[in-house]
Amino acid sequence: MLEFVVLGVGFAFPAAVQPGPLQAFLFTRVTAVGWKPTLPAAFAPVLSDIPIALLVLLALGRLPGTALQVLRATGGLLLIYLAVRTYRALRNPAATPSAADRTIPRTAFEAVLVNLFNPNPYLGWALVLGPAVARAWRHHPGAAVALVAAFYGTMVTTLAATIVLFGSTRRLGAGVQRRLQAWSALGLGALGAYQLGAVVRAVLGPGAGP
Repeated sequence: MLEFVVLGVGFAFPAAVQPGPLQAFLFTRVTAVGWKPTLPAAFAPVLSDIPIALLVLLALGRLPGTALQVLRATGGLLLIYLAVRTYRALRNPAATPSAADRTIPRTAFEAVLVNLFNPNPYLGWALVLGPAVARAWRHHPGAAVALVAAFYGTMVTTLAATIVLFGSTRRLGAGVQRRLQAWSALGLGALGAYQLGAVVRAVLGPGAGP
C-alpha cells in the first residue's frame, strides 16, 4: 500500500509545479482577480481528469495517434483566446476585472477547460497512472484508491499553495501587477502558439520543410 501512495505523491508534485498551460492560466487569474477567487481552480485536475481517466482506462492504447494532436490544437487555441482576453482587459483598465471575471465558477470552469485540452493528463494517465492503478487494483482495490487519493491530494494541495504564492504579487503595486499580467498574457499566447506549432510539426512530419 505504501508503495502506491509514494508513487502517487511522487508523480503529482512535479506535475503540479512544472510550468504548463494550467499554471500559466492560474497565474493570469491571480494577477487579475486575486488568489481567493482563483483558489477553487486548484481542484480543476480532479474535475477534468474524471473523463480523461475513464477514457484512458477503457481504451488504453486504442486511441488513434491523431487524438492527442486534436486535443493539443484545441488547447492551443483556447490558450491564445485567454491571452487575447487578458490583453484586452489590460487595454481597458476601467473594466479590469469585470464582475463576471471575478466569479469563482467562471474561473474554475476555465481552469477545467485548460486542463481538459492539455495533452499532459492524457499522457500521464496512459503512461503512468493508468498502468499503476491497474497494477494496484490487482494487488488490492484499497491500494488503487490510495494511489489515486495520494495523487490528487498532492496535486490539489500543491496547486493551492502555488495560487496563494502567486497572490503575493498583488502586494507589489498596480504598475508591477499590470506588467505581470502583460507577461502572463504573453506566456499564455506563447504556450498556445507552441502547442499549435507542435501539432503542425507532427502533421507535416520530420521530412517537411525547405
